[in-house]
Amino acid sequence: MNSPFRVSVITDELTQDFGRALEIASLDFGLNWVELRGMWNKNLMRLDAKEIEEARRLLERYRLRVSDLASPLFKVDWPGAPRSKFSPQRRDQFGADFTFAQQDEVLERGLELARVFRTDRLRCFDFWRLDDPAPYRAAMDAKLLQAATKAGNKGMILLLENEHDCNTATGVEGVRTLNAVRSPYFKLNWDPGNAAMHGETPYPDGYDRLPKDRIGHVHCKDVARKPDGTGYEWAAMGRGLIDWVGQFRALKRDDFHNAISLETHWRGAGTAEESTRQSMAGMKEQLRKAGALS
Repeated sequence: MNSPFRVSVITDELTQDFGRALEIASLDFGLNWVELRGMWNKNLMRLDAKEIEEARRLLERYRLRVSDLASPLFKVDWPGAPRSKFSPQRRDQFGADFTFAQQDEVLERGLELARVFRTDRLRCFDFWRLDDPAPYRAAMDAKLLQAATKAGNKGMILLLENEHDCNTATGVEGVRTLNAVRSPYFKLNWDPGNAAMHGETPYPDGYDRLPKDRIGHVHCKDVARKPDGTGYEWAAMGRGLIDWVGQFRALKRDDFHNAISLETHWRGAGTAEESTRQSMAGMKEQLRKAGALS
């Protein structure tokens, strides 16, 4: 596979069977990179020493490298603020049920696992979305800067994902947070699908505002209008509203060379594996049309 990007997939979007996910990623998708979030029905942060060793063995067997760790860092309520309307239904998504008091622990664990899995990138969020984050925003930014500084001291980069259920949901909000957290170790995990879920046109509108040198990772998924017109739902890559051909062309033009990672979310093909297979096929087609895959 010849691409200016590190084409990757989040393994647990395929299956919780880590060995099977790597087999598909390597042999069927032809990838050299994968992104880790969970395996064997456990969040990455909860793996024991034996499971970590097995995961490393499987990665070596299939000759796959880790683009980043999709940790649940800071996907919690901000203390002292009103409880977010998004936290009750989502807080233990992907096997993560950590409290705010455990976040320093999660950060240290994530940085150690990044070292073990030989990646320099750790994903985070900026807390469940508040109707009015303004009274807490400066303290949130300070927490992010503190975490980025810890990451930088260990040669790591903290990747903030724009997440539609968190306080940085869009490209516009991403610019605000990047401007507030001035650190070379703090970059954006740009997710056009999440931005679209919040009502932004991610490309070109959201992307064009972003400082290109601070995009450290990209998540790939698509969205479509719900049949009743009330909002958005996930779609297979290339079958939704996002101009992924334009987005990939722009990333190539702007000399982005890090990972673009498939995070399917769409389950319209019946199973996670088949849905991800169809989305990967769509993603590759969009990359080819953009002149970013041969």
